[in-house]
This record gives sequence, structure tokens and C-alpha cells, in this order.
Amino acid sequence: MSSGTRFPTRWLLTLGAVAITTACSTTNPEAPVAASTASAAEVAAVALRLAPDVSKALASLRRSTAAFHDVDAAIASGYASPVGLACVSSPAGAMGVHVVKASAMNQAVVPNEPEALLYLPKANGGFKLVAVEYLVPALVRNTTTGAVSPWFPMTPWGAGYTLMTQPPSVFGETFEGPMPGHDPGMPWHYDKHVWIWETNPSGIFSQWNPSISCP
Repeated sequence: MSSGTRFPTRWLLTLGAVAITTACSTTNPEAPVAASTASAAEVAAVALRLAPDVSKALASLRRSTAAFHDVDAAIASGYASPVGLACVSSPAGAMGVHVVKASAMNQAVVPNEPEALLYLPKANGGFKLVAVEYLVPALVRNTTTGAVSPWFPMTPWGAGYTLMTQPPSVFGETFEGPMPGHDPGMPWHYDKHVWIWETNPSGIFSQWNPSISCP
């Protein structure tokens, strides 16, 4: 996620529950160009150039998320609605609209169950699925009380806390982070983007896509 991503305040409660049950860096390449019209076949061809096991795993992820081209299907599966949420962009490119599945936010990384879907608003209405994003909250332990919880302040935890969550990985790629939350109610976290529905010239695992732009 980036500094424009909306992360609902209700996540403060959701992530607090995660802590009880569990004892987006940016770059500055060229400005984005016009929206891409990449086909699924083009994206699949990029994936095939990766290691065979990664290509197989990405194909499985595509099958698992194909139904979410239909926003209503994504909502029925537990993801938030993209309607009214900001389309995130920067000089490095765009990410799109992030919709998060609250029940998936924990310390586990399940390749076929990403915590977020990324949609690009269409000029004539509606949304196009372009990528998925994995999110793992960074949990810290209070060295005095032993309590484990997400960390919400924008400033890093001090000497009285120990970071419990180490950098996760998926498809052989280490997540970016930990990074501070980008909205009140969003904790420090690790994330990894996977552009399985839109070609990204910066790489299938890059954060920003310079080939697309928000309307």
C-alpha cells in the first residue's frame, strides 16, 4: 500500500483481536503512462518466464482470484467494496483501489488467499482487477508486560518493545517493510504486490505499476 491507501479505522479492533490470538516503501521512476490494455495471456506469459514452481503457483493464484473480476463476487467472499475508495497513484505509477479482506489479516501467508485485491477504476464506470496484495501486520512484544500487539503510532517502537514478526515471503519474494500505517487505524506492516492481472514493466512483484494510471 502507499500513502494514499484507505485502511478503515475498524481495523484497529480487528488487528487487536489478531494480537490476542497470536502470542508500502516507494521509488521514483518515470511518471505513469496511459492505462495498459494487457491481456491475461500477456501476464501469464510473463509468469512463465519465472522459475517453474513460481509459475505454477502464480497460475493457481490466478485461478483462485479469477472470479473476483466480478466485484460482487469479491464482496461476497469477504473483501470490502471498492466503491468510494481512493485510487492510489504516485510519480512511480499506480496501484489502484485497495480492498481488504478483514478475516484474512493475520500472521499467516496463504498464497491463494491474498489479504487485498487491487482494482483500477474504469473511465466509464466499474472496476478492473489488476493485482493482489499480501499484508502481514508487524506485531511487537512489550518487554515489560509481555503483551503482543500491532503497532499503530507513525514513529517506530522504542527499546521497550521487541519486533516479533519477521519479514514474510511468498513465491520466493520477501515482503517490503516493516513500514508504518498509511491511515489512522492501520498498523505497521509488511506487504507484497503481485501483478497477475495486469502487465507491470517494473516487474510482476513491484509495488507500483508505471503502465497504468488512475482516472
